[in-house]
Amino acid sequence: MSPYAGAGHVVVIGAGQAGCQTVASLRESGHQGRITLIGDEGVLPYERPPLSKAYLKGDVDEIQLWLRPESFYERNEVQRVTGTVVALDRAARTVRLGDGAELSYDHLVLATGARARTLPIPGSDLRGVRTLRTLADADALRKDLAPAADVVIVGAGFIGLEFAASARELGHRVTVVEALGRPLARVLSARTAEHFSRLHREHGNELVFDQGVLAFHEGGDGDGRVASVELTDGRRLPADLVLVGAGAVPCTELAEAAGLSVAGGIVTDSRLLTSDPRISAVGDCAVFPHPRAAAPLRIESVQNAVDHARLVADRLTGSDRTYGDLPWFWSTQFSTTLQIAGLGQDHDSELILGDPSGAFSVLLFREDELVAVESVNKPADHMSARRLLADGIPLSRWEAAAEGFTLRAHFKARSGGPVAVPVAA
Repeated sequence: MSPYAGAGHVVVIGAGQAGCQTVASLRESGHQGRITLIGDEGVLPYERPPLSKAYLKGDVDEIQLWLRPESFYERNEVQRVTGTVVALDRAARTVRLGDGAELSYDHLVLATGARARTLPIPGSDLRGVRTLRTLADADALRKDLAPAADVVIVGAGFIGLEFAASARELGHRVTVVEALGRPLARVLSARTAEHFSRLHREHGNELVFDQGVLAFHEGGDGDGRVASVELTDGRRLPADLVLVGAGAVPCTELAEAAGLSVAGGIVTDSRLLTSDPRISAVGDCAVFPHPRAAAPLRIESVQNAVDHARLVADRLTGSDRTYGDLPWFWSTQFSTTLQIAGLGQDHDSELILGDPSGAFSVLLFREDELVAVESVNKPADHMSARRLLADGIPLSRWEAAAEGFTLRAHFKARSGGPVAVPVAA
């Protein structure tokens, strides 16, 4: 248990998914003391996943993105502060904002998140070269996208591919440039990655692999707006709009300046405590040990942010459990939904269930132990996989290869319980 556990003042820096869930879970867990949530965007905490999909296309508005209505914070006596924290004084247990205001804390939660990675190449400052991380980013993208004919996306990760699908559905010519040999190479098996390559090409998107970007160029009239993207092989792609989807960088500067341990993120123990026991770190900014991984992880996902927040709230109100929740992820591109359960980056064998051209799952094994499942348009498989992996129910490759095998039947036979199938991811 941390030195603080009681009715003191909890200050949360960062009003994203992790920060918002932290304050909600504190009240749900019975915390009676003061809670302050500090955010720097000046809007209510909101969902980020729809920014590259439904919000970008105009299918939902800002109010529909809110994680909680304004009345929630009032009803639960959560003080919302808009501002940027510029310094922590760990000895005095205070945070200082950019306007000079200071707040004292009994326990501090760093939910500072991550920022979009930019490319240090010529032309990065041209108008029409964008990143996507915040609501303001999405608003700017929507404005620039409307008149754009040619859209170039640098990076075939989740953000890049989701934006590519949305832009194509809105009628734009789309080219995705990726330095590696396939999309989502760091997170997906080759078989599932190939499915998404085919999906985008079938919808008319051009995918360019094994190419880096040397520069962004403006047009001949010198108006300061991007007009083309230069690749490492010398090609120039026409571009009225560029989205740089090159990943995210954890926001650790505040923690580092305060002398906390930082190594690719804010380092925590298995209870999400930093090197200062009065300070926790949660969500995208945190690096933490996990029983399913050989080395500490930093995970960018809604699931991770929510489960981190719940653990910290539990610890601050009396529990002393450690973090070991099963990681899971999802992405929607065109009408296809990808759901991933577990961590499969170091798998050594695979098995496909279903139709690889449509609805299927790829089971990933390490030393004949199931470690992850990638499901495409197979929500029942995904939910079964989450239960199997979370409950530690064994499944070998030879069992999964048996005729008529299904994940759902295997779980039911081994656990004796039903598997709930979600209506949507």
